[in-house]
Amino acid sequence: MRIKDMSDGEGSDSEDYPLIRDSDSEGEESDSSGDEGVINTSDNDGAASDFGDDDDDDDDDESDSSEVGEGVEESDSSEDEVVPRNTVGDVPLEWYQDEKHIGYDIKGKKIKKKEKEDKLQSFLASADDSKNWRKIYDEYNDEEVELTKEDIKSISRLLEGKAPHGDFDPYAPYVDWFKWDDSKHPLSNAPEPKRRFIPSKSESKLVNKIKLAIRKGLIKPKKSKEEEEDEESVYPLWEDDSNSTEKNNHLTYIPAPKPKLPGHEESFNPSLEYIPTQEEVNSYQLMYEEDRPKFIPKRFANMRSIPAYENAVKECFERCLDLYLCPRVRKKRLNIDPESLKPKLPSRTELKPYPVACYLEYRGHEDAVTSVSVEVSGQWIASGSLDGTLRIWEVETGRCVKICDIGEAVKYVAWNPNPEHSIVAVSAGQDILLLNTGCGTEEVQKRTKELLSVEMPMPDDSASSVSWLHDDKLEGIRLRHSKTVASVEWHRKGDYLSTVMPAGESRAIFIHKLSKKFTQTLSFKLRGVAVTSVFHPTRSFFFISTKKIIRVYDLVKDGKLVKKLETGLREVSSIAVHPSGDHIIVGSREGKLSWFDMDLSSKPYKTLKYVSHLFCR
Repeated sequence: MRIKDMSDGEGSDSEDYPLIRDSDSEGEESDSSGDEGVINTSDNDGAASDFGDDDDDDDDDESDSSEVGEGVEESDSSEDEVVPRNTVGDVPLEWYQDEKHIGYDIKGKKIKKKEKEDKLQSFLASADDSKNWRKIYDEYNDEEVELTKEDIKSISRLLEGKAPHGDFDPYAPYVDWFKWDDSKHPLSNAPEPKRRFIPSKSESKLVNKIKLAIRKGLIKPKKSKEEEEDEESVYPLWEDDSNSTEKNNHLTYIPAPKPKLPGHEESFNPSLEYIPTQEEVNSYQLMYEEDRPKFIPKRFANMRSIPAYENAVKECFERCLDLYLCPRVRKKRLNIDPESLKPKLPSRTELKPYPVACYLEYRGHEDAVTSVSVEVSGQWIASGSLDGTLRIWEVETGRCVKICDIGEAVKYVAWNPNPEHSIVAVSAGQDILLLNTGCGTEEVQKRTKELLSVEMPMPDDSASSVSWLHDDKLEGIRLRHSKTVASVEWHRKGDYLSTVMPAGESRAIFIHKLSKKFTQTLSFKLRGVAVTSVFHPTRSFFFISTKKIIRVYDLVKDGKLVKKLETGLREVSSIAVHPSGDHIIVGSREGKLSWFDMDLSSKPYKTLKYVSHLFCR
């Protein structure tokens, strides 16, 4: 029975086609054809004629094969397979690229290559051919093969993960090979062992050990013969290493040194311009061995008269050492004169006298000295000690000029930077004492006494926690605070001084004006516990240090925060500012110094380490 298929596209051939009977054509079966069992279907849209008349032959083949093959089983015999036309076997087709034939048939005759068609003509022919999607090119036999519908069905089933034959049953009934008739027990009456249900711990441990050994490189897979042959290959001396595989495997690849390529000089018969004269050869002997040329060109009549090279074995051995044994390190060479790298040392006359021995000792304190301050002219020194005394020393002679009994341990001493007044500020307990040192000329002493003998105003506790009192015993001024004072610092003009009271919290820092006997607190809020404070030597900046951070404020602009310096220290002990105001040295109790450059960064420029804690002045 012939059946004409209804197909909507090219891909419809890969599916199973149902039998379609047109209801309108039932009455016309006898009139349309004389054959019985033939059904013609028609459609107004012309969908049944997609494949054209060429499908009729395939349908005839299918119908014939289906009728004949109903009672015949499929065979897996190799005799049913189609023998390939080309019998070259496993010979690669690349060997026949330059030949006019592609192989040999079963009779031994050459299979000639077909002439290549024009691409444009082949494209136009394929566009017109409705069966072009079924055709594939067989390079082995140099021909186009057209797939049948059965082949397409098999391929589609394979792509779907099914068996290639449609009549294959993947869930066939189970056929028991053991006969259980008259059997009371199974093959073995032993119970199932426990190891069949629980995974083996010993095997898992062994697998973990092998995995660790592979990761560490203790176990390496066996190399193939091709890899071993590649490792034993000869190293190319003259090859360019720019595109080598070793360059990609290493982060910092350093190529091996390459000898210079031979030129005209190495020829056995070079031209006369390359041959040196006897005078030049003699001049080579006077050179250093490093600068002397290693090869002197010579002329020979023929190749037979060339002698053997005496250093051939030695240079070959040294070459192998350079390539494989000696480690290579990348070094940057700089053409710099070594003499220019030496620092310029000052003359010995500028360095005299050398500090090789102790020149002066200032002895007199009975306990440890806590603070030292030098007068502006450098002629006098004031020192405070835990024995409760203040001593004034002459620098050149080491003579003690004056002794003041404070009555308490002296923590800090600061000399007034104004040369017109000879005043020393002493910190002892909760008091700051402004004392006359008795040094200087009569005019200086007169101005100092007038400044310290002015009547004191009444203390105003509402304004601040500092009282200005006159000390008759020491003939000076006593500034009484509510809590212990840690440090005192003078302004560069000598009229202002700042005191730090760490336990004062919000009122920890005070600024006192000596001429008006007036005390004021800071207009801005402090952050953290104040340790010390310093005035800027040239500008209106005020440095306040907490335990780890130093903040710089501008007093003219109502205490605006200018800069924040991060010391990186555990606990700051003191601050010292350079006279230019560009550099700051910060000391700590852990034995470190931090050097700040105000123009560079808010972090230390350098950090210096010492043994004990430091106080910078």
